[in-house]
Amino acid sequence: MKNLYVLAASLAIHGAVVAAPTTILFVGNSYTFGRVDPVMGYNVGNVDDMTRPRPDLPDPNFTETAGTRAWEPHPWGGVPAIFKQLADQAGVDFDVSLSTRNAASLRGHFLNTANTDWDLRGNIAKRKWDIVVLQEQSDAALPKGRGANANNPQFAAYADKIEKFIHVGAAESYRERAMYTAIYGSVANCVAAGGTQSSCDNNTLRTIPANPNKNAAAKVYLLQTWARPDMVFPHLATVADANYPTVPDGRPIVDTSNPAFPNGYPDTLYYEQEGLAGMTADLRAAFAAKAAANAGFAGVIPVGEAFQRAVDTGIAKADGFYTAEGVYSMLVPQDKINLWWDDYLHASKYGSYLSALVIFGKLTGINPATFGATEKAAADLGIGPGDAVKLQRVAWEQLAAEGMPLNMIPCLHANPAAGGAGPGTRSAQACGRGLGR
Repeated sequence: MKNLYVLAASLAIHGAVVAAPTTILFVGNSYTFGRVDPVMGYNVGNVDDMTRPRPDLPDPNFTETAGTRAWEPHPWGGVPAIFKQLADQAGVDFDVSLSTRNAASLRGHFLNTANTDWDLRGNIAKRKWDIVVLQEQSDAALPKGRGANANNPQFAAYADKIEKFIHVGAAESYRERAMYTAIYGSVANCVAAGGTQSSCDNNTLRTIPANPNKNAAAKVYLLQTWARPDMVFPHLATVADANYPTVPDGRPIVDTSNPAFPNGYPDTLYYEQEGLAGMTADLRAAFAAKAAANAGFAGVIPVGEAFQRAVDTGIAKADGFYTAEGVYSMLVPQDKINLWWDDYLHASKYGSYLSALVIFGKLTGINPATFGATEKAAADLGIGPGDAVKLQRVAWEQLAAEGMPLNMIPCLHANPAAGGAGPGTRSAQACGRGLGR
């Protein structure tokens, strides 16, 4: 598949006719659609936000204009739209769609538990996809007790369910209690493995229709999520500021709703001793184990690993996220790149850009360092040329560290601000020159 993408890019650069675009679906949540602008609303005209309101359709699905929050209006572009921009510049033709929902888990996608009007499973079955990228709820894959939503048995089971739905697509009826008992031997063993009592013992009958667009040849990837500073560093618990539109992005404020703590209370931490690296290691192990246990997965996209690499190599901010009083610490000019947004949970524009670079490199086999300082998406998002190159290098080094061969396409510069260069245009400016393969 990698060689096909590289060939397609080469043909596009030289003006040759290429095949139909590769269809790709991103299944996820606010990590995927970006949570805030400029990422959330980026490049929306070139991707299909499948959960946007659709008054042109006869059914009532996806009528909510902002998901569950006023500050997240559709349409959403997010990381898939950054990926699309990168692919277009490289001359690789992708037809990009995203099916996302605030805080959605893979189970939520498969069972449509978030809202009856949001047919998330129906989105997966709506087309015959060439590639599907699955992104679980941020901390769901973690071991028992290591996150507020930690539920590794649920993550593992529903990653498998969606993979089978895509590849085989058979109708089925099942009860989760029976499913987990078949895997772990008993409800108690499921709980001991990291599941919650309510999930392991759920006896509701689930009836799943067949997928009319199953594709045995589809490549299904798991996306490894990143470590969260809000689960590592001491601080006061926060809630989103509901004063919309005065606060247009619902940024976090100290939670003072508990009368016993009128000035706020310490948030629950899960990795204070192990740090970001410890959380990353647990996420790595969970996703690697799932991919190894099911040959139906094409692999893991190491976004969380790239976040950690950026921290470890001194490119990204590693501490100082909160003040001594436990509240959000404002950035100062001398700070390193901050991969996280103000809630230290979601990615900032820098983190989303890094995520898209890693996905691009993993799926195409093209070195992300190909783009260089004048890459268009970075410029559109307000990421400086120097920072863009640093993040491209992190993505390249992470993929190379995993033994993935990467190909350079010289001088792709496509940033209009750099003189209007388009795909394939030669430029005297650096574009990965000297980086090698």
